[in-house]
Amino acid sequence: MNLNDFLKTNSRNISEELMNINNIQLKSESISGFGMKNKIIELIHELMAAMFPTVYELEITEDVYILETINRNIIDATVKLHEILKKVLTNQCNLDKKSTCQKTECFIKAENITTDFIASLPSIRNALTTDIKAAYEGDPAARYTEEILLSYPSIQAVAIYRLAHEMFIKQIPIIPRIMTEYAHEKTGIDIHPGATIGNHFFIDHGTGVVIGETCIIGNNVKLYQGVTLGAKSFELDENGNPVKGIKRHPNIEDNVIIYSGATILGGDTTIGHDSIIGGNVWLTQGVPPYSRVYNSSPSPIIK
Repeated sequence: MNLNDFLKTNSRNISEELMNINNIQLKSESISGFGMKNKIIELIHELMAAMFPTVYELEITEDVYILETINRNIIDATVKLHEILKKVLTNQCNLDKKSTCQKTECFIKAENITTDFIASLPSIRNALTTDIKAAYEGDPAARYTEEILLSYPSIQAVAIYRLAHEMFIKQIPIIPRIMTEYAHEKTGIDIHPGATIGNHFFIDHGTGVVIGETCIIGNNVKLYQGVTLGAKSFELDENGNPVKGIKRHPNIEDNVIIYSGATILGGDTTIGHDSIIGGNVWLTQGVPPYSRVYNSSPSPIIK
């Protein structure tokens, strides 16, 4: 069968089959709406350009126009976020109330969340200033602050996380997770927006780092590549499904360094302040402050 005959005979049937599969899986729980992922990615770029205009601004801008450039990105991001939130909150309300949503209430809520979030951008940017400082002070290869902003994947991942976390604590559905998974896709660093992370935070190299939803990280913490701050085996309900909304991930106190490949699991696990966790260590129990945790030296065979 040639291509034209195939399309005439089969394209409609295949399209209907795919539509039915999507309807079965998603239509009863559609919150984001059409094209939402791309809209959120556009929003991320506008927010990043507002916070770092000389790095993320797509158009060439002279110094005298920086303020106008930031303001334009703030306005664009505000309008876009408001439209996204109206759609998401209305869809969620329809789902929760079984199609009896009063849109006016959702629209007011969307406006309030939007203004609160945009007003928080300076505090988010101030927190990122401490993260950039941590990267500069913690990496002997870093020669310039600009180098960190332009090339370090951890700064991009942490910046998007801090934006997403601000939305997460305002109980905005779906959007924060799309944001951090976009960062995960771009950087290889997986930070759940529900995690709580203090200032002066640095992930060196970054690839393969996982930070779970209920993880709490203090100030002045440094992680290396491949670190997992995860959960133990999930507690199950009577139907055999994982119990949601409980503390599953560890606490990392201030001034802790965790080297590459270390795995720390469990909501009841706390790494005491000023501790150092060595590479490839596996921990499912807490350690006191000022601990030094490492594996015994291996005995490699050299032929």
